[in-house]
Amino acid sequence: MIKKILRGFGAVSLALVPLTASAPAQAARAPQGPQSAGVTTLADAVGLVEVVEENRTGYAPSHFKHWNAGLLPSDGCDTRNEVLLDEAVKAPAAAAGCELTGGTWQSYYDGQEVSGPDTLGVAHTVPLAEAWDSGASAWGPARREAYANDQGASASLAAVTARVNRQRAAQDPAEWIPPVPEAHCRYVGEWVTTKLRWQLTADHPEMEALKVFAEGPCEDTVVQYTPAP
Repeated sequence: MIKKILRGFGAVSLALVPLTASAPAQAARAPQGPQSAGVTTLADAVGLVEVVEENRTGYAPSHFKHWNAGLLPSDGCDTRNEVLLDEAVKAPAAAAGCELTGGTWQSYYDGQEVSGPDTLGVAHTVPLAEAWDSGASAWGPARREAYANDQGASASLAAVTARVNRQRAAQDPAEWIPPVPEAHCRYVGEWVTTKLRWQLTADHPEMEALKVFAEGPCEDTVVQYTPAP
C-alpha cells in the first residue's frame, strides 16, 4: 500500500500554519488556554506519537456528540456550518437558522472546486473511529464532544467533497491517502498534528506509513501543534 500511495508523488513540502481567514474567524479558531505550541519537523513529530495496538471494541459515532452549537452559539450555526463559513473561498449566503446557499470551496483532498454546500462534508482529519481506536475510548463524553467539534486548531476539521470523505471513511494513512499528490504532505502533517494535539496513539502499520512520508517526500514539512485543553 505504501508503494502505491507514493507512486507518482513529487517532492512537496508544507508548513502547517493557520490558513488565511477573516480576523473574527481566526480569533475564534485559534488555540485557547495557556498551553505552549510545539513546532518541529514532521519526522520528529512522528517520533513523538506513541505506538499502541488499536482496539475498536464498543465504538459508535454517537459516542462523539457532533455537531454541537459551535464556537458562537448566538450565530445559529453549528460546528459544521461554522467550518464551512470559515473555509469558503467565496462566502455563501446565510439565511435564518444558518441555512447556507451559494458559495465556493476548494476541497484539498481531491483538488475539486465546489459550488454550494450540498456536496460538501466536514471531515475530521483523524476520523472518529480512528480516534476511538487511538485513545478516545478512555475519554469522557465531554472530551469526545470537544474532539468532534474542535475548531481550536485549523488542522482538526476540513471542508472536503462528501464523495472523497466517504471514500476515506475511517482509514488511516497506511490504508488511504488523498488522491491528489500535492495534498499528501499537508494531509500527513495535519494527521500527526491532530494525534499530538489530542495525545492519540498510532498502530504499527500506521506508524510505518507516516515514517515513509516523513523521511522521504515530506521531510521538509513543519508541524505546529498546541495540546488540546
